This record gives sequence, C-alpha cells and structure tokens, in this order.
Amino acid sequence: MKILGIIPARGGSKGIPGKNIKMLAGKPLLQYTWEVASKSTLLSKVILSTEDDAIINVAKSLGINIPFKRPSNLSKDKSPTLGVIQHALEFYKTKGETFDAICLLQVTSPFRTVAFLEKAIETFVEAKTDSLISVLEVPHEFNPHWTFKANKNNELNIATGEKTIISRRQDLPKAYHRDGSIYLTKTDTIIKDNSLFGNSISYVLSSKETHVNIDTLEDWEKAEAICKTKFL
Repeated sequence: MKILGIIPARGGSKGIPGKNIKMLAGKPLLQYTWEVASKSTLLSKVILSTEDDAIINVAKSLGINIPFKRPSNLSKDKSPTLGVIQHALEFYKTKGETFDAICLLQVTSPFRTVAFLEKAIETFVEAKTDSLISVLEVPHEFNPHWTFKANKNNELNIATGEKTIISRRQDLPKAYHRDGSIYLTKTDTIIKDNSLFGNSISYVLSSKETHVNIDTLEDWEKAEAICKTKFL
C-alpha cells in the first residue's frame, strides 16, 4: 500500500505561542514527529504542510520535505484537517502521483515510536477498514454506559439508550477515545466520501504513560516531565 505521511504544522498557536517549533528537551517539537516518520519503512513519502515561514525554516534545517506552502484559507483556527489532507492529495495528483492512503501525524503528540507507527500501519493494512485511529481506553467512571444525558424534562437517561445501568465495573465493556497521535485513512474515503473516518474504523491502543496531546501549558509541562523520565 502506498501511503503518504502528512505532518500538519500550522503557525499562530494561541495557547502556546510558536508551539510547533518550541524547544522541548533541546529539540523543536516538530522534530520528534519527523524523526519517527522518517524512519518508517511503511510510509512511501513524508511531507510537512504549513503556511508559516518560521516553521518552514526549521523544517528545512531538519531535512523535511516541504513540497508546497499551505494556502492561508486552510491555515485558520477553524480550518478542518480534512481540507488540509485533501489539498496535499490534490497537489500530488496534479504532479501525476497518487496514494492509496494517508497517515496523519500531528506534531502535538511527540512521543509515538517507530514500532508503534509501524504496528498501526500493519494493522490498518490487514484490517482493510476505511480508517484507523490510535486510542486510549476511557476510564470506567466515564464509560458511556455510566454517563447520562438530560431529557426535555430534565431527567437523566443513560447515554447509550439502555434502560438499566450496568452495576459492576467489571461488567462494563471497554470503551476508547481517539488520542490524536495517528490517523490512517484510505484516499477514496477522503476524496470520494469527504471523510477522515469512513464507515469502518480499526484502532491501535496507545501507551497512556507516554501519551500527551499538547494544547495547553499544562500539557507542555507534562511533556517536559516525560522527557526527563523517559528520554534523558
């Protein structure tokens, strides 16, 4: 399967200014994702998608492939990721190059490993699903069978629609939430169905010990702590 690895890195972060190239344990945040992606034997090509000149300069110094500068209309706070991916695929299509799938690797999840990335890709290929996402298990207290939503009478109903609550934690089915580290999607699903997920989704389970999705200063501090215990 021919897979295009895409590292999206928009400028203008508000929570942490310059986040994507901010130094984390002596390396720009961007570098962590690039080092893993570039070592994968299962990604056919890896590129950076950005509109930001400062990010481009850092990326060039790291040897990252930057085939285009992302249009400004795809670089706003609320610009959907799907549009960024579609833009990259259309760019290569005009060059006569197509891909079977894409692998989206967000800079804000810096601690994935090459082995984990390869496992995700292998699982995706074997599963033959429209997409694959990396996930973490939902803590039992937030399991959808133990969460509620209010009806029009301001009464609580079980979120799953069941009438009877599962009383024992041990009887709860496992539930998962996407963690933002890895997204794999077939090109047809992205272009023809205009979807990042499609109708069938497989998954790989991330390590909660080293997972962080950096959005706030507290997340950044967690990442620094992980670096001290695991990487340094």
